Amino acid sequence: MKAEINEFMESLKQRTPGEKEFHQAVQEVAESVWDFYMQNPKYRKNKILERMCEPERTIIFRVPWVDDHGEVQINRGYRVEFNSAIGPYKGGIRFHATVTLSILKFLGFEQTFKNSLTTLPMGGGKGGSDFSPKGKSDGEIMRFCQSFMNELFRHIGPDTDVPAGDIGVGGREVGYMFGQYKRLRNEFTGVFTGKGIGWGGSLIRPEATGFGAVYFVRHMLKRLGKDIAGHTFAISGFGNVAWGAVSKINELGGKVVTISGPDGYVYDPDGISGDKINYMLELRASNQDIVEPYSKKFGVKFVPGKKPWVEKCDIAIPCATQNELNVDDAADLVKNGCWLVAEASNMGCTAEAVEYLKEHIDFAPGKAVNAGGVSVSGLEMTQNSMRYNWSREEVDQRLQIIMQDIHETCVKFGSGGKRIDYVKGANIGGFVKVAEAMLAQGIV
Repeated sequence: MKAEINEFMESLKQRTPGEKEFHQAVQEVAESVWDFYMQNPKYRKNKILERMCEPERTIIFRVPWVDDHGEVQINRGYRVEFNSAIGPYKGGIRFHATVTLSILKFLGFEQTFKNSLTTLPMGGGKGGSDFSPKGKSDGEIMRFCQSFMNELFRHIGPDTDVPAGDIGVGGREVGYMFGQYKRLRNEFTGVFTGKGIGWGGSLIRPEATGFGAVYFVRHMLKRLGKDIAGHTFAISGFGNVAWGAVSKINELGGKVVTISGPDGYVYDPDGISGDKINYMLELRASNQDIVEPYSKKFGVKFVPGKKPWVEKCDIAIPCATQNELNVDDAADLVKNGCWLVAEASNMGCTAEAVEYLKEHIDFAPGKAVNAGGVSVSGLEMTQNSMRYNWSREEVDQRLQIIMQDIHETCVKFGSGGKRIDYVKGANIGGFVKVAEAMLAQGIV
């Protein structure tokens, strides 16, 4: 089997040279689903996996804009529309200097499986630009967003492709892009999710990824005869995902002792709760992208240039970005008594770290753990179609049901070893629904 997977991956790499993040994402899925794929001749005959690895459409475009000094700036925009077998393309827009086609293809590929797991009718896509909002004025961000939408509007729509926010794209950026789309198309439709509550947004959308991750972890713990209450959590990041996770962990009786940023991490042994959680949002809103001020305000340890995985904890939840936890970090976690890791960031662990963690402790991948965000985006689409808003409690109840369904799917397809293989379960569970839809729709 290994030789067949290697042959498959070599063919992919020849067609997509240099796209290492995309290759990593595909390899993880291929290794998980290969036996299942080979046991089903109908999938092999129609080359379903090969077709899943090729985006249906990739759009790359120039984004010119004028800064506050009157100088012309040029960025590159992308939208990777990966798979629409089970619904319109759905996935975020990322604005960050590190954005490349490889990163967006990996995210769009992952999004296809993640959206399938939610049970909602959404395909997979991702987009963004190498533009960074950090250090930019509101006027510069607005002009960039409007220029970005001047091209993207041709390719999106409520029944075609429904973007959302991602790293670097919050409510402000979504508002500017939605406004320009509305102006260009002369219509008010649910073309974006993550909108403001007063103009089509859904309650708990900002917190949904973090909330959903904690709900998933709670189901993992239930299988182990444990609960959130009384356990210590190490978390990375300090944006919306981390904020949602920290808030829900506190609500359920757990204690979070770390957050982190590009400048390093904070260790707070008393737990990040109450006003400290609100201060996380203040830090994020300040657009400085650093966490050191937290340590000064609350008198706790700050470790510059490091990640939080050396601190003692029961459970670790990476909430920042891809490949933020490597195999050495994984070894440190296990050595210090961590017995469960759940990715809330997309592909938060390197491939080597995933293998190490699966061998030693319980581990769950981002495409299952962090599906709460896109699930509530799907619920926002539903509310937009109905021209109606559910209460916070109704949205949260639906989110909890979805995360329970995702966990059950992972258990169904990941059972059989000494512990549940959540990676295998999520990949096969997501694959089946998309594969069956592709078969039914023919060679398109």
